[in-house]
Amino acid sequence: MSAAAACPLGAATTLAELTEDPHPRLALLRAHEPVSWLPELNGWLVTRRDLAIRVMRDAVTFTVDDPRFSTARVVGPSMLSLDGERHTHHREPFTAPFRHREVREGFSDFIEQETDRLITPLVPAGAAELRRAFAGPLAVAVMTEALGLAGTTTDTVLAWYDAIVRAVADLTGGHPAGADGGAAYAALRSAVEATVADRDTASLLGSAAGRLTVPEVASNAAVLMFGGIETTEAMITNALLHLLNHPGQLARVRADPALLDGAVEESLRLEPGAAVVDRYATRDTVLGSAAIGRGDLVSVSLTGANRDPEVFPDPDRFDVGRANARLQLAFAHGPHHCIGAHLARLETRTALRHLLERLPGLRLNPDRPSAPYGLVFRKPAELSVRWDGHG
Repeated sequence: MSAAAACPLGAATTLAELTEDPHPRLALLRAHEPVSWLPELNGWLVTRRDLAIRVMRDAVTFTVDDPRFSTARVVGPSMLSLDGERHTHHREPFTAPFRHREVREGFSDFIEQETDRLITPLVPAGAAELRRAFAGPLAVAVMTEALGLAGTTTDTVLAWYDAIVRAVADLTGGHPAGADGGAAYAALRSAVEATVADRDTASLLGSAAGRLTVPEVASNAAVLMFGGIETTEAMITNALLHLLNHPGQLARVRADPALLDGAVEESLRLEPGAAVVDRYATRDTVLGSAAIGRGDLVSVSLTGANRDPEVFPDPDRFDVGRANARLQLAFAHGPHHCIGAHLARLETRTALRHLLERLPGLRLNPDRPSAPYGLVFRKPAELSVRWDGHG
């Protein structure tokens, strides 16, 4: 029996459905075909949490190191697209600054100041589109600071990021990537070269250049920038959207600010900014009841795994007090666990705290409804809000 014949639910699953509102279909797949062949994906989709973890832990059987890996096709080999010793070689020079203590000590003040700087001009207006006016610029500013990129502005970096994201998303969706992604990466690489050449200014990129070639520094800077901006912009917008859509949960957070951490984790669980991570089978293997062939694409649905009812009771409910929300897999798992997870959490907590404190009566704009959207990266196209008062 063919893979498609053995997976009728997968055969009926469309990429449009997974892009717009994936949760009902993912629940169906998880219950009946937890490793399912999707002809539209030309690969397997894993939706059960235990099986998702198994794939992400086993880099020997399920690798990222494949010519089809979309990010590598845009920016070249990096920590994101390599495994084993080569992965360690690329990742290790960037690890120390993103540890929990180093993030707290190195970035807390900058994030507080940048958050305040971005919110202050918004306050008198009483309304804004917060994804582009706040969440994106904050994420860009922090990543630019973290990398120490020389001679760049927030607008420039944001334009590079947008172009690279579009190129990766196009390739992942089976479409050719436009020229903009390559041009953006070339400009980023030039900025990395200028940063590394500046011996008088300390930077993470300059430090990494002591152990990596400049092209290796550039490719890793691209994936750090790409991941750091994408993850954090999505985290802030999705978490705020969840809170504003659930007034009772927002009231709990206002009454007990310690629940803000729970709100962030629960939002990550319900709507991870990166919906899937791709792996490729290095050998014939069995996962669940599926016979996976050597070379097959195996996509792990972080979105599906995060709503597994065997781990998260009443999985579609947003509960800021959920005791095990931190078991979510939004930052992936195993050797490719997101290197910037601590930084993204710190940014999101700080951003939400300032927004809730400084924008009284913060609420969604009913004239411009928002909902997460995207096959690979999920967040609202915009987050239009209103609030009360001025000054």
